[in-house]
Amino acid sequence: MVDPDLPTDKLKASNLGGLSPSWHQEHIAPNLIQAERLQEILYEETTDYQHAIIMEGAHFGRSLVLDGKTQSTEMDEFMYHEPLVHPSMIAHPSPKNIFIAGGGEGATAREVLKHNSVKKVVMVDIDEKVVSACREYLPRHHQGAFSDPRTQLIFTDAYSFLLEIDNQFDVAIIDVPDPIESGPSHKLFTKEFYSILLDRLGENGIMVVQSGPTDPASYKECFTAVVNTVGHVFPTSSAYHAFVPAFGSTWGFTQASRTPKIFNISSKAIDKKLDERKITDLKMYDGIAHNGLYSLPLYLRSELSKERRIITESTPLYVS
Repeated sequence: MVDPDLPTDKLKASNLGGLSPSWHQEHIAPNLIQAERLQEILYEETTDYQHAIIMEGAHFGRSLVLDGKTQSTEMDEFMYHEPLVHPSMIAHPSPKNIFIAGGGEGATAREVLKHNSVKKVVMVDIDEKVVSACREYLPRHHQGAFSDPRTQLIFTDAYSFLLEIDNQFDVAIIDVPDPIESGPSHKLFTKEFYSILLDRLGENGIMVVQSGPTDPASYKECFTAVVNTVGHVFPTSSAYHAFVPAFGSTWGFTQASRTPKIFNISSKAIDKKLDERKITDLKMYDGIAHNGLYSLPLYLRSELSKERRIITESTPLYVS
């Protein structure tokens, strides 16, 4: 049997049910563990901000795990990064200047750079050690995005960075870990941070933030509160989700803008824009898939209509 007292603060390479070889066990929920046969740990370090592991798994391939939570894997990272990036990039008429908070694997920047309108990507990540490790051990994730001349990589806190600049961005992508109390990202899920983002977006500017799991057992933990908080800051917002096997759940995203109806775009218009921007190597996202992302099930739509929580610095949201 799986040890119910298995620590959750970091990845464990341990026997599963007495079987050999070692297995990586991860708590998806308090009463649910997902396990993958572990082949090798390539990198492990406790930085100033988080505990980080890059591992080689038999099923998902190379994975980045931060504070015990899988961030992305070689096998299915496109099922997270394509929905995170392209709906907002496509909704903007001509995205040139892009801001990324987090995104340490480089896969978010990789997807942004596929749009031929992009002139500059400002990627701000707090943890230089983790980004350096991803650059070395996750080449299939970033595919050279860090070396693209349009990419500017800055190591600092994204909240402080935005406070100190007056740049106007076309699209802002918030790709940070879940708001764990001991982690570095919980302030980036607050009303105060979203208000700063609103001020840093130019005409037709759009922001999108990963918003946590949307499965029936976990959606109240983060997703509905994030969607409600964003909706109290931005005049226009929209929520959607995608299934990511490595996460053991469907995963939510929230996008927002000050421009009315900017997210009302047809399947044909999406495919036309992808063609015009010469994006031909996607594995998940297109006009048909777009409609599926936004078809939220009844339980989520019902709960979103009832959600009243607003995440602030004085009333933060923490997930387990």
